[in-house]
Amino acid sequence: MSRLPLHDLESAPESARPLLQQAAKSNGYLSNLLAVLASAPNALEAYLTLSQLNAKGTLSFEEREVVQLIAATTHGCTFCVAGHTAIARKKVRMPEERVAALRAGQTLDSSRLEQLASFTRAVIASRGRVDDATYAAFLEVGYTPAAALEVVLGVSLATLCNFANNVAQPPLNPELAEHAWERPA
Repeated sequence: MSRLPLHDLESAPESARPLLQQAAKSNGYLSNLLAVLASAPNALEAYLTLSQLNAKGTLSFEEREVVQLIAATTHGCTFCVAGHTAIARKKVRMPEERVAALRAGQTLDSSRLEQLASFTRAVIASRGRVDDATYAAFLEVGYTPAAALEVVLGVSLATLCNFANNVAQPPLNPELAEHAWERPA
């Protein structure tokens, strides 16, 4: 059971309703993450806006999902790991071995994506104060200074939804059940 209300189109604050309606139409269902965020319409709007901005960067869809899955597993957000696993599998069509490695915190089969994952972990662990060697390794595989900032943007987006879900503890939507994840002990 969720600690915070799970709003629907009728119970949500008036200013959140159009945002929920559009999201439900786009996704085919109303995510419990958005149902939680609707309690604070500004948080809901921030999440949706950051999501749109994050999609406009130079990182590919797959690279953005690597960032999201690394952040979600690092933050222990079971809801977000399930949600981003669904995206990685169904929309990105990421190889299953790569998805499994991301979920398990294992080395990725692509040196470039592994460097992105390592850089993302370092950004989170150091609160952005990555050491020179980590930053240089990120650049050496072809990422740019702009991409480093896009990782920070992706981590910012993830932090909002990971922490909101960790506080609220909403149940997984049935649409995400097959992608359920538990934090390793």
